[in-house]
Amino acid sequence: MKLNKKYKIAFLNDKKNNWFAKYLKNYKKKIAKKYSAISTYNFKKIKNKHIVFIINYTKILPLEFLKKNLLNLVIHSSDLPKDRGFAPLNYQILRGKKTIKTCLISAEKKVDTGNIFLKETIRLNGSELANELRKKQAKAMIKILNKFLKLFPKVKSYKQIGKPTFNKRRTKFDSKININKTIKSQFNLLRISDNDKYPCYFNYKKHRYILKIYKENINDQKQ
Repeated sequence: MKLNKKYKIAFLNDKKNNWFAKYLKNYKKKIAKKYSAISTYNFKKIKNKHIVFIINYTKILPLEFLKKNLLNLVIHSSDLPKDRGFAPLNYQILRGKKTIKTCLISAEKKVDTGNIFLKETIRLNGSELANELRKKQAKAMIKILNKFLKLFPKVKSYKQIGKPTFNKRRTKFDSKININKTIKSQFNLLRISDNDKYPCYFNYKKHRYILKIYKENINDQKQ
């Protein structure tokens, strides 16, 4: 594929996991002068692109699709090869991590096995709730996009090093609270819960009780 002055870019999103869409809309406007960029949920609409950024996509893409573009890239929020698979940010928070890496890798047939182009760091203080976590994650993703586009086409990558681990897909049932444990011991589970899509809950006396969590500054409140 011959490179033109204005590179052709596509952002492939997932309708079931499209929280980054609002950030992407503004980002596309910022890069419009230099790049011809489209955004879609349908991979069949993408071909002959210089770069395809695959954003939070939860399905395995056919190899034939990957061959239709010069470079297919995935942003993954873990220090690969650790935490391959689903919900890497959430799994690390559940383990108490406060420093989380985000990797930009090539999309390959086997999930999250591609070469690493760039890394960015997300730093947490341990109090962030789901909406704040998404903001920090989005900021890291935009940083890594900017760095890569600044370097492209003179980009280099390297193989993942270390023993891989793999995370299974999380469901709404993973948000279940154990009423026999303390809130403190389960605070990280509360932090990653989405109040609308998958809130925390517990079962008691033949009923299910939904828990939604919000943050309030107690410095100005009576305790």
